Amino acid sequence: MEEKSQFSADKPYLSVVVPLYNEEGNVEILHQRILAACQALGKSFEIIFIDDGSRDKTAQECAGCSPLKLIRFRKNFGQTAAFDAGIKEAQGEILVTMDGDLQNDPADIKLLLAEMANGFDVVSGWRWQRKDSFMKKFFSRGANLLRKILIHDNIHDSGCSLKAYKRKCFEEVDLFGEMHRFMPAILEMQGYRVGEIKVSHHPRIHGVTKYNWKRAIKGFVDMVSIWFWRKYANRPLHLFGGAGMILLGAGSFILAWMAVGKIFFDISLAEKIWPLIGVFFILAGIQLFISGLLADIIIKNYYKNRNQMNYSIKEVIENQS
Repeated sequence: MEEKSQFSADKPYLSVVVPLYNEEGNVEILHQRILAACQALGKSFEIIFIDDGSRDKTAQECAGCSPLKLIRFRKNFGQTAAFDAGIKEAQGEILVTMDGDLQNDPADIKLLLAEMANGFDVVSGWRWQRKDSFMKKFFSRGANLLRKILIHDNIHDSGCSLKAYKRKCFEEVDLFGEMHRFMPAILEMQGYRVGEIKVSHHPRIHGVTKYNWKRAIKGFVDMVSIWFWRKYANRPLHLFGGAGMILLGAGSFILAWMAVGKIFFDISLAEKIWPLIGVFFILAGIQLFISGLLADIIIKNYYKNRNQMNYSIKEVIENQS
C-alpha cells in the first residue's frame, strides 16, 4: 500500500518521542535533524515533543517548528512522565525515543530500525563513546554494574534514551518514577526480544544536564523495584514468607537456647539481650509472613482487575488437516 504522505492524518509508520525540559537553543536544531532523518527513511512519520514544565523559551521555540505535535505539562513531572505521555499520544507502528539535548543523533534512527528488522521488538542504543563529564560517567557505570547484578538485562547502556520499540510493547505498560531507563529489562521480563546497537553521542552545547545525585537515588530505588518484579512478582509470599520463616526459626532457636540455659544450667537472663532479640525475630518473622500473604492477595487482584494473567502469549497457531 502506497504511503499518502510523510506526515498525514493517517496513522504514521514512525513516531519520534522527545521530552524537553529547559532545552532553549536545542529545540529548533533538534527538530531539523529529526525531520531530515525521518524524511530520509521515506516512511510516514510524526514528531512529538513534550514540554516538561520548562521555565525558559523551550515552548516558544517549539511553536516555530513544523510538522510537530507538542504536549505541554503544567509543571515539571520528570522525564519518565514525559515519555509516558508522548508514548500514549503516539500513533506510529514503531516508536523511537530520544533525549532533547542534542547528545543523541537522529541520524542513528535508521540504525535502530535496521537492527529491529532482525526480529527484535526493542532496540536500545549503546553510547559506546560517551561525551559526558567524568562524574556523570562514573554514576552511570555504577548504575550499570548494579543493574547487571540485580536485573540481568544484558544491555550495556540502559540509560541511553535513544531506543526503538514496536507499538505492541506499550499496550500494557505504564511508566513511573525513573523507569524509562529500565524499559528493555521490563519488556524482556514479558518475553519481548531486546537488541542493542552502537550509536553516536555528542557533547552538550546548550543548557545544562538534568542528571544529579537525586536522580541516581531514584533510579536505584526503581531498579530494586524491577528486581522484585522480575524475581517475585508472581510469588511475593516466597520472598516475604521465606524471610519470615527464617526469622521465626532464628527467634525460636534463640529462645529455646535461653530456656535450656535457664532450666538446666541456672544461667541468669536478667542482663542478657538475647531473649529480647529472640522475641524481636519472632515478631518480625510473623509480620513478614503476613506481609507476604497480603502481597500475594494484592498481586492476584492486580492481574484479575487488569483482565490478564502473569504470562504473555506471543501467538496461537492452529493447523487444520
